[in-house]
Amino acid sequence: MLATDALALAGVDAYYGDSWILQGVSFRLGEGRLLGLLGRNGAGKTTCMNVAVGLLPPRRGSVRVFGDETSRLAPEQIALRGVALVPQGRRVFRSLSVRENLVVAARKPVGGGAAAWSLDTVYAMFPRLDERKHQMAAHLSGGEQQMLAIGRALMSNPRVLLMDEPSEGLAPQIVADVMATVRKLKESGLSIVLVEQNPKLVFDVADDIVILDTGRVAVAATTAEVEHGVDLGQHLGVF
Repeated sequence: MLATDALALAGVDAYYGDSWILQGVSFRLGEGRLLGLLGRNGAGKTTCMNVAVGLLPPRRGSVRVFGDETSRLAPEQIALRGVALVPQGRRVFRSLSVRENLVVAARKPVGGGAAAWSLDTVYAMFPRLDERKHQMAAHLSGGEQQMLAIGRALMSNPRVLLMDEPSEGLAPQIVADVMATVRKLKESGLSIVLVEQNPKLVFDVADDIVILDTGRVAVAATTAEVEHGVDLGQHLGVF
């Protein structure tokens, strides 16, 4: 764990019941960097996210957030240390309005200070949410629900943002909008882990790449090193 690591997994083993999903997984997210986490379906990407936010405690190994051990903390305690998740499938609160979805997640930044994210700043990032703030989340389009899921995570004023398949099921133009948002968040200095099936989306924005293969880290390198020296067909089934 380096002083500039925003998030670090070290030797993590994780199980669902008797199924050994993560096998000695280690990777580091540098402060202010974007790490792309790639792998085939079932490789363990979402499990890594669940471990990082405390939804699945590791059987072995450690998780640290800015140097603090978090692997035995409850999800709400990890959230208070500045970790937020944009979950796969969006999982907005469908019976609440857009505004209520955002307000329920509001939290002050770790260490106090001025909040970078509020209703006003989220609405500025996503004007469509401002237009629909009184609408029930269940009635939003898929793209709008993804905007809301990202906005809800930002309302917690995180230091580390974990994004699990944010482009899943979205039309190409909406995917482009979501990735433009990811780029803006990276430029703001947020430390981000981006889980994606589409490596091209990740290579466009990531500083570093980790590729999982059946629960193990197969590749951990900078994006440039992966693009020029890794056989993606071997690990991802793409060329």
